[in-house]
Amino acid sequence: MQKPPDVYFNLWKQQLACVPESIWKHVDMEILVLADNQLSEISEQIRGLKKLRTLDLGHNKLTQVPEALGDLDSLSNFLYLHDNELTALPASLGRLKKLRYLNISDNLFSELPECVLCLESLVELRADDNRLTTIPDSIAQLTRLRELHLRNNQLTSLPESVGTLLELRQLDLRGNPLIQLPAAIAELPKLEKLDLRWVSTLELPPWITSLEARGCLVYF
Repeated sequence: MQKPPDVYFNLWKQQLACVPESIWKHVDMEILVLADNQLSEISEQIRGLKKLRTLDLGHNKLTQVPEALGDLDSLSNFLYLHDNELTALPASLGRLKKLRYLNISDNLFSELPECVLCLESLVELRADDNRLTTIPDSIAQLTRLRELHLRNNQLTSLPESVGTLLELRQLDLRGNPLIQLPAAIAELPKLEKLDLRWVSTLELPPWITSLEARGCLVYF
């Protein structure tokens, strides 16, 4: 069933250099797609879209996102920020306590933004193709996380606290220069897939066989 036009706005691939001012007047909007444009900034006026549940800003030229995103209390389904030029995120995003999916892949992050680690409802986090060198211990705060995608970063290890992510089903570490992995991964009760392809620096730990023995798919 098609969404009524006052709820769903799709401005995908419209060659927009800026968001039309008229957009901010649609305060009942629930889904806003601005992907694949030429946007370099988003107005603070976005804070007026209090009913927004999904926001897609992927494939643009953003170097920052506004503090106002943290005021979108209803943002619960998807937030796409991938394929931009972001190096940081505002602390205000940590207020998005209902958000379940976040994609910050293909940006310029050298560390996982602290605000991301406050998103307690996250089920899926995608941070592929950045410049991450470490994952903080506070990743343990994401207790509902089912999928963690970290492909093509600069990670040499993961913290032991990954072992507290008891809902985790998929862990993608492809293309990282890993040297060691915590044995706590083997104890993750719901892990279904561990992807270690394109990792040439890691000597597989002995606990990998126990993961495979209980049905977890391990790719290397």
